[in-house]
Amino acid sequence: MNGTSLNQLYHRLNALTIFRGIAEEPVICGLEDLLFAMEQLDLDAQLGCYGAFCQAVFEEGGDLSQAICRIALEDENFYIIGRARSQQMAPAIDEALEAELDLLQEISRLTPAILQEEIAYDGFLPGWTVSDVDIRAAYHKQIANIASTGYGIFARYNGFTVKDGQLVPIRSMDSQTLDSLYGYERERNLVLENTRALVEGGKACNVLLYGDAGTGKSSTIKAVARHFFDQGLRIVEFKKNQLADILPIMEFLSDIPLKFIFYIDDLSFSANDDTFCELKGILEGSAASYAGNIAIYATSNRRHLIKESMEDRVGNQLHVNDTLQETMSLAARFGLTITFSKPEKDLYLEIVRSLAADYGIGLPDEELCRRAEAFAIRQNGRSPRTAKQFLQLTKIGL
Repeated sequence: MNGTSLNQLYHRLNALTIFRGIAEEPVICGLEDLLFAMEQLDLDAQLGCYGAFCQAVFEEGGDLSQAICRIALEDENFYIIGRARSQQMAPAIDEALEAELDLLQEISRLTPAILQEEIAYDGFLPGWTVSDVDIRAAYHKQIANIASTGYGIFARYNGFTVKDGQLVPIRSMDSQTLDSLYGYERERNLVLENTRALVEGGKACNVLLYGDAGTGKSSTIKAVARHFFDQGLRIVEFKKNQLADILPIMEFLSDIPLKFIFYIDDLSFSANDDTFCELKGILEGSAASYAGNIAIYATSNRRHLIKESMEDRVGNQLHVNDTLQETMSLAARFGLTITFSKPEKDLYLEIVRSLAADYGIGLPDEELCRRAEAFAIRQNGRSPRTAKQFLQLTKIGL
């Protein structure tokens, strides 16, 4: 590739249409700056831009081909979003896509020697590697399997939070797997099978996991979501004060061919908090309008979710029973309710032994159990969380 070809490459990059958003990517931005500097014949600018471009490639791992392929696959452009929603594209748009994929493939094959040849400098310049990737094939494969691979941020991340009504990726999602959770097999299997129904396009229930703190309710939901990531499941975490965001986000995600768990942790309401009516409405009817690909999973330490006082029970209204029914009915709107109770001694020690094996702790069984029981007494009683804390401290010698 000569200087004229590189000059043409620069102008073709500027004319990107479908992939226009990738101009913000450091690798692409750095390459454009370098090609422009080459066109201006400014050696100092060329060297500075070369260093910045090489740094951007290094930050991607040092392989330019893999970096360009990732950028193409993760770009959230109108084409991939439209295809995800089963929209047909005009022939001119399909033609533009193929031309731009060819351009990205050409860029992915740029070796250091090709660019260094156009820089009149005899000193050391760092280089990068290129590898054999077929960007066109990878992109069309993603489109064909978009129901499981997703696109854009949905292709890269399996968990999201909500900020100002928008989805924000969780970059360090809980890495626990189902195999690393012990005890509560029956309860966990109920969550697993309900989620499997969701993933496979069947009728899945909204789920309430309630019970004692530290029994693994949240860990179960996150591990199940991780388990089905490759089958197109993603998880969106809502705080209790974000319940008003559920419907707009549900509507936004309703025609995306992925499946979603809307996860609300530690759900409870005070007696004078009427926001529970909003959630009840979603569980009763609104969700059914949109939620073929969405289920709501909530955890709580309270069975009825509404904190009641004795005054609430005695009441000073004429229809006290109606009021109590209103506050107790929210939990009943979940199609599946699963109880996680504190483990009895045998189950607790079973969890301790399993975790001890994972942590490589070789204490004699009698001593391990004695110390684990003593630790539970000092803490907040037996639970999987207590067992994990005990083993973590034992591992570091405390």
